Amino acid sequence: MACANISGERLKEIRNKRDLGQVEVSAALEVEYNIKLSQSDISEIERGERGVRDYELDAFARIFNIDPTWLLRGDS
Repeated sequence: MACANISGERLKEIRNKRDLGQVEVSAALEVEYNIKLSQSDISEIERGERGVRDYELDAFARIFNIDPTWLLRGDS
């Protein structure tokens, strides 16, 4: 199966480094940005099974206070 995104592994990496669960990230997305992604959606993104929309990627970067370029390429 083809990978649906290139940022899922890095999302999982930063989420784990920040010691956050998928449910916590889901809640933050909804509260801060009115983006409704379930824990299951986040799991699928991290496994590369679901694509990530540009506004979702931007919201992830803001939640984790990181450059969205790192999510896309791993560049610092």
